[in-house]
Formats: sequence, C-alpha cells, structure tokens
Amino acid sequence: MHNERLFPYGHARDADWRTALSSTLEMAGPRVRGGTLGFLYVSDSFESDLPEILSVLREETGVPHWTGCVGIGICATAQEYLNEPALALMVTDFPETAFHLFAGLEPYQPGEELAMGEADHPSYFAIVHGDSQTPDLPDLVRDFAGKMSSGFITGGISSSRANGAQLADKVVHGGLSGVTFSAKIAIVTRLTQGCSPIGPIHQIAEAKSNVIARLDERPALDVFYEEIGDILSRDLQRAAGFIFVALPVKNDDRGDYVVRNLLGIDIDRKLLAIGEYIETGQSLMFCKRDGSTAREDLERMLTEITRLVGGRGIRGGLYFSCLGRGEGLFGPDSMELRIIQERLGDFPLVGFFANGEISHDKIYGYTGVLTLFLDAPVS
Repeated sequence: MHNERLFPYGHARDADWRTALSSTLEMAGPRVRGGTLGFLYVSDSFESDLPEILSVLREETGVPHWTGCVGIGICATAQEYLNEPALALMVTDFPETAFHLFAGLEPYQPGEELAMGEADHPSYFAIVHGDSQTPDLPDLVRDFAGKMSSGFITGGISSSRANGAQLADKVVHGGLSGVTFSAKIAIVTRLTQGCSPIGPIHQIAEAKSNVIARLDERPALDVFYEEIGDILSRDLQRAAGFIFVALPVKNDDRGDYVVRNLLGIDIDRKLLAIGEYIETGQSLMFCKRDGSTAREDLERMLTEITRLVGGRGIRGGLYFSCLGRGEGLFGPDSMELRIIQERLGDFPLVGFFANGEISHDKIYGYTGVLTLFLDAPVS
C-alpha cells in the first residue's frame, strides 16, 4: 500500500509491546509524521502499558490526537489477532477543525464542538468506544447519537479482561469516548448481522423485567419449542449456544433487529429469560447463528456499502466485530477480514473484536460494523 491517498497504517504481534510498536511504525512508514488524528487498538495484554505506548507514539510520530481502546482481539487488513499480544494503528490527515475528541461519563453536551474553532461545522458523526461497566450505557449511546446532526454514530464496547481502557488524547475509563466529525469528512458505514430469523415475528403478551411468560397469547416456552424443532428441544444446552432472541428495531424500513442471548428457561412455568429488559407489547423473533448465514449477510453488507462508496476511493476504514464472530463463524486464517479485503480491495483497516457493537443509536451483538473514510467529494 504505497498510494499517497491511503492513510498510513500498521499492525504487528509480539509479546513485547515495544517490539510490536516498532514493527507497526515501520510498516506505517514516514508519512505518519504528517498526521493529525490516529486510531489505536491494542490487545488487553498491553493495557497496563497503554500510557507509555501513547507517550512513545506521540514522540515517534508527532501525531497530537489519538483515540481507540483495548480489546481481546484486534482487527487489521485481512488479519485477526485474537487472544495474543498485538496492536494496530491508522493515522489520518483530517483538518483539526473538522474533528473533536471527547471522553467522560456524562452525556455529550451540544456546543462542545465549538472548541474546534468552527461553529458553522457542528458535529455530524462520531466514532465511539464504550465501557461495558457503565450504568445505562444503551441510554448514553442513544442520547449521544441524537446530538449528532446525522443522528448516527458507530463504534464498539471494549472487550478487555482487565479495566477496559479507552483513548481520547489520554487513557480514560468509563462511559463513552471517541471522536466527532464535521460533515466535511466523507464517511459511509453499514452493519452486518451474525444471526438470521428462523420464524415469524411474535408479540410479547406477558413479561416482567427480562422474563417472558407468554408470546401471542401462548406460553413462551411452547412457542420456543415449536420454532427450534424437536432435535434442539431435546438438547436445550446446545440450543442455548445456537438460538438467540432478535428484537426488531421500531420504525426501521430495513428490517433491522438487535440480538440478545437466552439466559434461562423455566420448564415448569414455561418461561424464557433473555439478556434484555422487555415490556408487554414488544415484538420478538427467534434467530440462529451459524457460519453460512453470517457469511451471506456479510456479503450483502459489502455489496450495499460498495454501492454507497460509488466511484470514490477508500482512504481507510474501521471494523468493529463481535467476539462471537471471527474464527468461530467464518473459519481460520482471518477469513472474516479477508472477505472484506477481497470484496473492497486492499486498503488500510484497523479495529477490534468488541463486547457489543455500536451502530446508529444502538448497541448490537454478534454484528460487524464497517466504517469507511472516502475521498472528499468534488465540490
């Protein structure tokens, strides 16, 4: 990748973060020194080293602004690093008046973008990283997205086995952090599901908290058994790792849904417990997760995002994929990321395997969220 239009980027694995960082910067090349904003994703085995990594990066590159987070797995162009020490970075050259870094537990306040120096270019879109331990995180995501003029954000929840560190010009913890962009920055994004519905949409007729008693005026467990079939009904432990609940997104004309885990079954009272608070009157589907359906939907998403890219070139991209995807769904040899490369070409891509993926104004599960930075449109 020696095209001057592409963002410089690099990635490497090594037990010693200094060696990994040196190899990464060597791959990125000298053009990193012309950058303004960097994205950095590191394995959680390097989490305690993150302050020093950031200090060395600033000294070696001169790039003043950095965002990113820690993950159990790291993504790069056609390469997965899962459960091994690695890091990946990409450096952009956006005007400093076109982006603004933020961090903190509190909802994003309108007007913060004025610190960028261009009041006539309010925040349009954001890349965000979240902490799964933050109370009411879904509400914080929804509130934050509503303050973008596009109503749209993308990102992922840190998947660390330690403290889930994030970056926003320094190491931070808790809430959301990341970077907002003005509409001057050309961005397209799409989401791919890792599950597919196996039956019709049901209405929740009786529920309390996260426990469903009745679906379509029938015992919830009876409806569940009917849809998953006799074989899985006789092996509920297997079904729990294969069958999930999908909650359709209201007022979405694309048939979008969020996937949640089945947490428990009460055979005597015919109850289902799921990983989401629900209310009577909501809609619900059951869905399955397997490699063939995940690959089919990834191909669909790549076709759609190719149409959105049109004739513009891709300068770089970010990919946030669920920890439940990767090799478990697509097979070995970084196949999920190789499919992206095969369909869209050889461009800089970094990201991480998340504990929840953010797209539009919601936190998803078992999904992949691809965000591309494009050549600016001709004015």
